[in-house]
Amino acid sequence: MLKKNSWIISLLLVCFACDSNQIFDAYESFPNKWHKDEVVSFSMTPPDSTQAYNLYVNIRNNNDYRFNNLFLIVELNYPNGKAIKDTLKYKMAAPDGTLLGTGFSDVKENKLWYKGYESPFVFNETGEYTINIQHAMRENGKVDGVENLEGITDVGFRVESIKSN
Repeated sequence: MLKKNSWIISLLLVCFACDSNQIFDAYESFPNKWHKDEVVSFSMTPPDSTQAYNLYVNIRNNNDYRFNNLFLIVELNYPNGKAIKDTLKYKMAAPDGTLLGTGFSDVKENKLWYKGYESPFVFNETGEYTINIQHAMRENGKVDGVENLEGITDVGFRVESIKSN
């Protein structure tokens, strides 16, 4: 019995040790569809205002997602009132329609760059930051946005510390 418990504990430690650069990782689920007016919000307080970080939007989607791309409006609100709003475009499918991302089932996970890829991102104010994510999808040739975006099962936000060599 003791050997079995030791093996389970060791396995758990290995799993958690593999993700030591994770600072924040949270998701919100959508059981059926993501309404165009629904804003996903995450709040976090970074541990260090001098450290560089990589920021990601994480998307889980299934075969009901029928677009090649995903357009998002992402807003980063600083503790002292400053806000940065970006409209982002991500490729979600190969030219043949095969969904991109990782996963063995019909659910694919996509870790999409938000900040930190061009230059190090630093949370230069101390306090709580809020990240708001909203889809901005439209069908070709139509002005109005997609009312209910199907196929997106989860939207997440992740912050990783950048390890210096």
